[in-house]
Amino acid sequence: MTLSKGGKTLSTKKEAYLCVSAMLRAREPKLLNNERAERMLDAGSYEDAAKLLTDCGYPDMSQSTAAEVEEILAERRAEIFGELSRLSPDKELVDLFKLKYDYHNAKAILKAEAVGTDAKRLLSDAGRVPGQELLEIYNEEHYSLLPATLGRAMAEAKATLARTANPQLSDFVLDRAYFEELRFVAERVDSDFLRGYAKIAVDSANLKSAVRTLRMGKNQDFLAEVLIDGGSVSAQRLIGASDKDSLAALYAHTPLEKAAALGAEALSGGSMTPFERACDNAVTNYLRSAKLVSYGPEAVAAYLAAVEGEIQAVRMILTGRLAGVRPQAIRERLRDLYA
Repeated sequence: MTLSKGGKTLSTKKEAYLCVSAMLRAREPKLLNNERAERMLDAGSYEDAAKLLTDCGYPDMSQSTAAEVEEILAERRAEIFGELSRLSPDKELVDLFKLKYDYHNAKAILKAEAVGTDAKRLLSDAGRVPGQELLEIYNEEHYSLLPATLGRAMAEAKATLARTANPQLSDFVLDRAYFEELRFVAERVDSDFLRGYAKIAVDSANLKSAVRTLRMGKNQDFLAEVLIDGGSVSAQRLIGASDKDSLAALYAHTPLEKAAALGAEALSGGSMTPFERACDNAVTNYLRSAKLVSYGPEAVAAYLAAVEGEIQAVRMILTGRLAGVRPQAIRERLRDLYA
């Protein structure tokens, strides 16, 4: 219990996280870390690489096809999401990590409509709304059945597509809604750590957008359509950054300083891969700061993010090895891991 300034006794919200935080801290050593990932890349065969994952609690995937790997990874994510939805005092905390799948599905549905293809094979069931259900709601325009912000965004994105025939403009609508929901959930959970996570996620996305826009030679009006509000560097300041030097200067002495420097190199003809990796690693580094917190929503959020990063890395390594991709090529695209 704690006392407010007015003298009223209030329950400490963080104390509700004691048990689940302890459970997740005990699990962290089994997460895939950078050293284990390197061992998978250095393994003599796909089979040997897959067997190393059993130490992280995965089933033996040494004889699995790429499709079976995807199925196993989807089941693992669903199991962890379900468990933490039950155990977390703030049920919306898991939604923070489900949101991106809702908006991935929404984009896939819009793009499929734009080109006249079937979106079903592109849909994920990892969001708040199963992929097929979201598609049916979209086709029937029953947006009131969806979470409010998602429903409004899909309706607006559909109208934008009908008006412009440009799915990229529909994506901009959905991106803004995604980050709006990300900030909203952080506020509902009332966590400074999650507010910070939402802010650095916006900063990372905006920096990527600015570099891509400048590389394509697009104008400031286009950039203004792409940028998201809510980062530590305002959209207005980014719009005014018209070259690589001014862009890098905006992020000096911030967690994205290294990424911005690599973005400047990309604008001079360098590869986008190291730049985009550095943007994502900045977000991971922020999440690692949760290790300094003994218990609270930080522990749950960091673990969920760690699992997401782990699954992405496992997919990249195993499917890459199955396809005969050189380990070095896979290594160059891997993001840093939380553990």
